[in-house]
Amino acid sequence: MSSHNPHDLSRRDFFKIVSSFVGSLMGLILGLPLISYFVSPALDEQGGEKWIPAGPLDNYPVGEPTLFTFTLTKQHGWEKTAQSYGVYIIRHSDTEVTVFSNVCTHLACRVRWHDDVSEFICPCHDAHFAEDGTVISGPAPRPLDKYEYKIEDGTLYLHLVEG
Repeated sequence: MSSHNPHDLSRRDFFKIVSSFVGSLMGLILGLPLISYFVSPALDEQGGEKWIPAGPLDNYPVGEPTLFTFTLTKQHGWEKTAQSYGVYIIRHSDTEVTVFSNVCTHLACRVRWHDDVSEFICPCHDAHFAEDGTVISGPAPRPLDKYEYKIEDGTLYLHLVEG
């Protein structure tokens, strides 16, 4: 008489268990990169600080607001984004400059320097800013934003804080 132990596995049950385990393990290994692709951008720090080279200080005539534009590109997984920036650089001497954002503080339109009236003017809602960035007239709630800068070996660098 043969007795059947309830803890004995048939060959079929053993292969079911092993193939289920191996299949689950392979699914997990193949699925990790996909999960990482969707989760990692949320875990990345969105802000950051950068020093942007604006070229030789000699490129900027003394007392003349000069527009400098640059684009930063970011890569998140398969997604690539580019952000454009514009600043007005006013050189006062070999050691002192003022750097203003060209974005109006009212509704983020781009201001332009007008030599004929010596003002920054926003074309959207007619905000006017003085050469020192202060509001002259219009709906702008505050002066133009300033950037920090440094000069190293005759090259001007702008401090960009994102976030």
